[in-house]
Amino acid sequence: MMRKRQWIEFLALSTVRLSILIVGAAMLIMVGFIVINGIGSISWSFLTKPPIDSMTRGGIFPAIVGTFYLTLGAVLVAFPLGVATAIYLQEYAKEGRIIRLIRFGVNNLAGIPSVVFGLFGLAFFVVMLRFGSSILSGSLTLGLLILPVVIGASEEALKSVPQTYREASLALGATKWQTIYRVVLPAALPGILTGSILGVGRAAGETAPIMFTAAAFYTPKLPESLFDEVMALPYHIYVLATAGTHIDQTRPIQYGTALVLICLVLGINLIAIIIRSKLRKKQYS
Repeated sequence: MMRKRQWIEFLALSTVRLSILIVGAAMLIMVGFIVINGIGSISWSFLTKPPIDSMTRGGIFPAIVGTFYLTLGAVLVAFPLGVATAIYLQEYAKEGRIIRLIRFGVNNLAGIPSVVFGLFGLAFFVVMLRFGSSILSGSLTLGLLILPVVIGASEEALKSVPQTYREASLALGATKWQTIYRVVLPAALPGILTGSILGVGRAAGETAPIMFTAAAFYTPKLPESLFDEVMALPYHIYVLATAGTHIDQTRPIQYGTALVLICLVLGINLIAIIIRSKLRKKQYS
């Protein structure tokens, strides 16, 4: 009997290790392929100049700026709404049919294809509210896209805070909101940021939502207001690979743009991870 359990444990651990190796190898192959094919296009002019000659030469600076604006706008929309929703669901709402339906809806929204959010953004923000194809429409659409992720991660982070923290604060005479704001939220903030990191990565790499609501095929100018169209790295890759007039000629630019997008997402995630680590050290110091 003991030998059988040891074999089962050995097989389970071997399966897990093999799965990790397969995923890691696939990621290394994919990233390595992009690096090998795209590193030759990376230069200072490539990162700081707009595209020229039907996007067959020049750089991708407007697309970098547009991606940054859209990602920042999505975070500014989703983070406060997601955290506020999680606080209500976890700290104030009483369990019942309505709350279960709300959680069911949030979980379902997390699995909806991004193109559906893009069509909703086109119909509601672009057409109905008349924001037009703009940074504002794209940011709101991307914000709704990552909102379920932020809500779910924030609620789990709030659940992980020990109940004794709340009881001790209330026993000292603090109100419920003071307890949440000064005790619960600081303790849960590292976990909340973890969910936001996942949302940021998804927002920066989405093509379908911004294709309908914000992204321009080509514009050499930088945006001057929230109601301007922008170029964006994911859509720029799509345009160069499928709709360009010189697809084969722009192949190195396609890989270079993909490499920049990967580095941008990793950079944003790294900044968030550093902030999260500092908050954890401050929390336990």
